[in-house]
Amino acid sequence: MSIDLTGRVAVVTGAGGGLGREHALLLARRGAKVVVNDLGGSVAGVGASATAAEKVVEEIRAAGGEAMANAASVTDFAAVTDMIEQARSRWGKVDILVNNAGVLRDKTFAKMSLEDFRSVIDVHLMGSVHCTKAVWNSMRDQSYGRIVLTTSSSGLYGNFGQSNYGAAKLALVGLMQTLGLEGARYNIRVNCLAPSAGTRMLDGLMTDEMSKTLSPGSVSPGVIALVAEDAPNRVILCAGGGSYEQAFITMTRGTYVGVDDQAPEKIAQSWEAIGDRSAEIIPEGGMQQSAIEFEKAQRAGRD
Repeated sequence: MSIDLTGRVAVVTGAGGGLGREHALLLARRGAKVVVNDLGGSVAGVGASATAAEKVVEEIRAAGGEAMANAASVTDFAAVTDMIEQARSRWGKVDILVNNAGVLRDKTFAKMSLEDFRSVIDVHLMGSVHCTKAVWNSMRDQSYGRIVLTTSSSGLYGNFGQSNYGAAKLALVGLMQTLGLEGARYNIRVNCLAPSAGTRMLDGLMTDEMSKTLSPGSVSPGVIALVAEDAPNRVILCAGGGSYEQAFITMTRGTYVGVDDQAPEKIAQSWEAIGDRSAEIIPEGGMQQSAIEFEKAQRAGRD
C-alpha cells in the first residue's frame, strides 16, 4: 500500500524549519500542495520574517511540487483565516492541517511570569484552535479532513521547567479527543503527534549523537500516516528516530469505598487497589467514567 496525497491541499504551521519543514517537504513529495506557514521568529516567539517559509517553498518547487508561503502568526485568528482563504482561492480547498507551530519559554513555575505562561498557551493551544477553527466548517462541508495536533511527552508525562508547555500540550490531547468525536460523522479525523527530535528548540539538551539519530525527518513519516485517507482517529502517536509508539489515557477498574464519613480514610488505604492497572480500560468518551462509577455504586447498593 502506497500513501498517495496527489490532489490534496495541506497547511503546515511552523514549517520554516525543524519538524515543520520536514513535514512540508514530505507532504509535497507525496503529492500534496502545501501552504508553508511560519512567522519566522525566534524559539521564544520574538521577531517575524517570511524568509524561512519562502526558502521551504523554493525547495518544494525545485523538486517539482506546488507550495505557497505564509507568515501569519497562529495567534492572530484573522490572519489565519485569511491564510486558509488564500489556499482555498488558489487550490479550491484544504484537506490537511498540521498544527506544528510552537515556542518555548522554559523556567521553573516559581520563576515563570504569567506573561510567559500565557504566551506559550496562546501559540500552542490557541494557535492550534485558530487554525483548526479556520478549516473546520469547510472540512465538514466537503466531508473530508485530516488534522494533526502536535502534543509532547512533556504534556503526557511532565518535564521540569515546562509547566506552560506541558499544560498546553496536554490540552491539545483533550482537544483532539472531542474534535475526533465531533468530526467523525463528517469524515474528519483528528490525531496527535508526540515527536522526539533534535531541533533548535532542544539545542543543548541532546548530545550530537542523539540529535543525529532523532532527526526531524525521522518523525515526518508519522504525519503522512496520520493524514492518509485511511488514517486512524483519536490516536496519540509518539515518534522519534524511526521508532513509533502509541500513548493512551486509561482508567483503572478502581474500587468502591462508599460515601460515608470514613470515605477519605478508605481512599487513603486503597491506593494500591485504586491504581491496579491489570484491568484498565480506554474510555471511548468522557461519559463512560460516569457510567462505570454509577454501575459500581448501583452494584454496591445491591450487594
